[in-house]
Amino acid sequence: MSKLRIAIQKSGRLNEDSMQILKDIGISIDNGKDQLKASARDFPVEVFYLRNGDIPQYLKDGVVDAAIIGENVLIEKGEGIGIAEKLGFSKCRVCIAVPKSVKYGNIKDLEGKRIATSYPVTVQRFLEKQGVNAHLHIINGSVEIAPNIGLADAICDIVSSGSTLFKNNLKEVETILKSEAVLAVSPVLSEEKKAILRTIQFRIQSVLKGRNSRYVLLNAPNDKLKDIISVLPGMKSPTVLPLAEEGWSSVHSVISKNEFWNVIDDLKDKGAQGILVCPIEKMVL
Repeated sequence: MSKLRIAIQKSGRLNEDSMQILKDIGISIDNGKDQLKASARDFPVEVFYLRNGDIPQYLKDGVVDAAIIGENVLIEKGEGIGIAEKLGFSKCRVCIAVPKSVKYGNIKDLEGKRIATSYPVTVQRFLEKQGVNAHLHIINGSVEIAPNIGLADAICDIVSSGSTLFKNNLKEVETILKSEAVLAVSPVLSEEKKAILRTIQFRIQSVLKGRNSRYVLLNAPNDKLKDIISVLPGMKSPTVLPLAEEGWSSVHSVISKNEFWNVIDDLKDKGAQGILVCPIEKMVL
């Protein structure tokens, strides 16, 4: 049976998160130090450890079949490469920043300015859409120092927390796009490998649904049961079981992590007691 070749970033935070999700979907990788390729023990997958910027070309050429990569890199270098799944981690944004001392009103203030960036394709598309002409200086790494050494009037780079901008006396003025890790797919993937990929997608979806949900157990007086159930969406409907104490029931349900505190507050207001909340490892629907 053929093996699906998946590329991930060789090192860094994206590497760690990528290895974790592979582990969570049951793919165990034996990779030694400085190893560039490793096979899974229990699944038809080979993992290639590559430079992030090289991965889009390897996908286009069919050297690898799929990749866990930042969406921002695909937008910059991966035209024609499809996204099978958004993964919800390694979130960032591609932003334009200027020195804090510069008065900035709107995008037109960048007309004729020099912008240092590692994302020339992304920036140029954005500027053209806005009707702005600027001069791009392509820099690989340490983009933030460009205004301080007189190389540029502004920069465009990825931003997570904004701390790097702050340290370099810069302020964010425009957000070009928001990005997260995605599962990208080669445009020349064979039918046999598509079947393997579908299995991986199914497992990833189960893990992501689990990460974004919480399992809730609570005790409810029967005379308030209808009101309590009304705030619990569940997967289909909440599970209701009678308690040993007459007049009470145990209610089990699943809620979104993002709605957690609002739902808990509503449950308390409607008379729920003994509320327990548990993480969910995986959800198979």
